Amino acid sequence: MKTEHFRKKLEAEKLKLESEMGGIGRRNPAVPGDWEAVPSETGSEADLADQADVVISRERNEAVLADLEARYDTVLAALARIEKKTYGICEVCGRPIGEERLEADPAATTCVEHL
Repeated sequence: MKTEHFRKKLEAEKLKLESEMGGIGRRNPAVPGDWEAVPSETGSEADLADQADVVISRERNEAVLADLEARYDTVLAALARIEKKTYGICEVCGRPIGEERLEADPAATTCVEHL
């Protein structure tokens, strides 16, 4: 298996996800490893419509950030499996995950039979 190839793909995806998360959120100082959404505006708008826009922006950022963070966690878990030498093994049946599947999703945890 081309483990080093998949490590590079996962590292690149990790950096991309961190960049995307940084565009709509910030690392949560109170919870290590967690991210929190930030609105694109200051929140000091006097107009009610502007205040509503800030709330909608924050909610949208929270939803997008949750999706990005979930994928980020799967990428980190895949990188950990590479370190443990368990990468590319189906978590259900214990057989190797096909390289085509890993090429499509380097963070995959199961073979195609156990999708």
